[in-house]
Amino acid sequence: MNNRIRAVSRRTFLGGAMAGAGTIAMPSLVRSQDAYPSETFRVVIPTRQGGGAERIARAFDAAWSQLLGQPFEYEFFPGAAGQIGYEVFVKQREHNGHNLLFGNMGPEMIMYATQKPDYKFPEDYIYFCRTDVDDSCVFVRKDSEFQDIQQVVDAAKQRALNVAVSRIPHPASIGILALGEQTGGTFNLVPYQGGNPTQVAVLNGEADIGTLPIAGILQLGDQFRVLTVFNKENIFAEQTNNAPPVNEVFGTTIPDLYSSRSWAVHTNWADENPDKFQKLVDTSKQVFEDPKFLEAYEKTGAPVEVIKYGDRETCTEYALSMVEFAQRYAEILSAEKG
Repeated sequence: MNNRIRAVSRRTFLGGAMAGAGTIAMPSLVRSQDAYPSETFRVVIPTRQGGGAERIARAFDAAWSQLLGQPFEYEFFPGAAGQIGYEVFVKQREHNGHNLLFGNMGPEMIMYATQKPDYKFPEDYIYFCRTDVDDSCVFVRKDSEFQDIQQVVDAAKQRALNVAVSRIPHPASIGILALGEQTGGTFNLVPYQGGNPTQVAVLNGEADIGTLPIAGILQLGDQFRVLTVFNKENIFAEQTNNAPPVNEVFGTTIPDLYSSRSWAVHTNWADENPDKFQKLVDTSKQVFEDPKFLEAYEKTGAPVEVIKYGDRETCTEYALSMVEFAQRYAEILSAEKG
């Protein structure tokens, strides 16, 4: 039936060309072909389904899909600390502006710096819309023997503590290793490839403690206790029984450590289609003023305080700082003790 409709249309166009029908149809056809976006957005998430990235992405597209007039579909590629997802995005997805990546810039740029994959940032992809700033924390289950971070470090000086982490190349992982380096404690990192499995490992006692971005932990506040944050200020002091910043307790010099998720697109497409790329930029920024986004995010149970827009320049600066950060801590990242 569709073939017949197209054939009749073509005959009508050709037969009526002399009467001016062609001059009407041609511009309409060109506009239709040039419309953007014109199809479903396919999103690569380089972590497993059900994690923090999916939580934010789906809340975000509750508003963004309406602004763009197209739905979003997601594919998840956990493994190799995120490298698999980036390889798929850069090398296998068409560079047409309808393929996006939603990544966690902190750990995934640390992965980029330490694993040295053969794709390049920012030559192959660019981050253009940061969605959040999520501080790293150390947490235990509610009935843990550890009541504060001082007790954790004291125990780590006596025996190696197993620490559940979502992946080795992660700001939170670097934080706990730096804490051990500067206090004399020993921490063994055990990666669980995702925030949810990491939380489960702490709950069931497989690990002594865990370290993750704080938003996901606060979602399950009745099951966990936050002991410290890797930041100069704990903005969730009331929700965490005034858990102190780590440097305040030990006089250490550990830098602020946080995760920031962002939307990304292929660099060459953005450079070759500046008007279309600008539409992505403008509409993504509008989402932060759309109540549908915050309403959808609030329903996840995660704290809305972590939501914070960042543009391409902000994202690029942060991503490159993570590369430098990973190089600075390369020795403890590769250490056998953690």
